[in-house]
Amino acid sequence: RGLALSSVVVGGADVGEALAADRRVPLVSATGSTRMGARVAQVVAGRLGRSLLELGGNNAMIVTPSADLELALRAIAFSAVGTCGQRCTTLRRLIVHRSRKSELLARLVKVYGTLKIGDPRVDGTLVGPLVDDAALAAMQTSIADAQTQGGTLLCGGDRVTSGVPAGGAYVRPAIIDCPSPLPVTLHETFAPILYVIPYDTLDQAMAIHNDVPQGLSSAIFTPDVREAELFVSPAGSDCGIANVNIGTSGAEIGGAFGGEKDTGGGRESGSD
Repeated sequence: RGLALSSVVVGGADVGEALAADRRVPLVSATGSTRMGARVAQVVAGRLGRSLLELGGNNAMIVTPSADLELALRAIAFSAVGTCGQRCTTLRRLIVHRSRKSELLARLVKVYGTLKIGDPRVDGTLVGPLVDDAALAAMQTSIADAQTQGGTLLCGGDRVTSGVPAGGAYVRPAIIDCPSPLPVTLHETFAPILYVIPYDTLDQAMAIHNDVPQGLSSAIFTPDVREAELFVSPAGSDCGIANVNIGTSGAEIGGAFGGEKDTGGGRESGSD
């Protein structure tokens, strides 16, 4: 009578498969890879259940010619390096107007040079470790691919071993200057890599922004109401979350959270 039960079950794919297939579970909310989400959706739909899928993200921010760079810098740094780039809403692609790119990059590299990397339990630490060595290897592979494809590594990407707890996969967040969208920028690497891509017109920026399989979070920095309205309109960002003058991560709790395209579907904290 009035009893509620919350359980934590630890297991592998077999546990997820059992939950997805069980008719006693009316709604399955799954967070993980696109491959996993496709399987969950098939199993749950097979019994006419409901699913919320929060899968990959490849989040981008557009910085317009009239953007407040001081405001943008703070949002970029927090969104790109927070939790060592291991958030579904982490900023991964920075699409900057060509006229502001050099100035923004110079200031951003300077900010990255001040990041304190180490034990996240210590006050003042801004960047903790990657989840494991495999994540570090994946990060370094993506950086190498970006360089092969024409990108320039401006800073970071190296393993940190001094002044950090032993055994952890600590790394310096990386910034890669890209002449245009590269094949590697179409994929999500769950690590602190920021790809910086120039644009000339807002239409071009929107095309670059939307031309990825994922569609979770997005942002634009502009004081122009017309640009902001375009970004949040059906003709603008094709993501589930669109932010204006705030970063891609950090303000989702309590709001309807979710994505489009390969990110899945449905909304946490929403009507679903």
